[in-house]
Amino acid sequence: MNEIGEELQYARESSGVSLNEASKDLGIKVEILENIEDGRTGAFKDIFELKEYISSYAKYLGLDEQELIDEFNEYMFEYTSKIPIKEIEKTIELKIKEEKKDDIISSPYTKQAKKYNKWVYITIYAFIFLLVMFAIIWSVKQVTINRSSTDTISYGK
Repeated sequence: MNEIGEELQYARESSGVSLNEASKDLGIKVEILENIEDGRTGAFKDIFELKEYISSYAKYLGLDEQELIDEFNEYMFEYTSKIPIKEIEKTIELKIKEEKKDDIISSPYTKQAKKYNKWVYITIYAFIFLLVMFAIIWSVKQVTINRSSTDTISYGK
């Protein structure tokens, strides 16, 4: 990867283009171009995005983009071929498990209900109980305290 970056940097400097100019013309951040020229692939999360940057940068500088992409692919093959097969298989298995979770179709009749903590139910029942008690006490007070005004009104008719 360092060779690709050096080649791009040499072509840019030979043509008299600064990093800022290339950044503005390509619409790519200066930091990204610096990372490419320095060969820092670890700075990129997506290898396909890096490949696109290299392709655009090579076109911009008038280099053979396909040749650079082939070099990049060879570098990536060498890099990825050093990953142990067990690790690759483990990653594939995890990916398959995640996809299976997403593919499960369930209906409201077969879906498992969420299990709540018993304290949630106790709290709800206690709250409802307190509301009912408050309503009963309030209605009894209304009848007993205001009875005299109720009697007076009923006599007036």
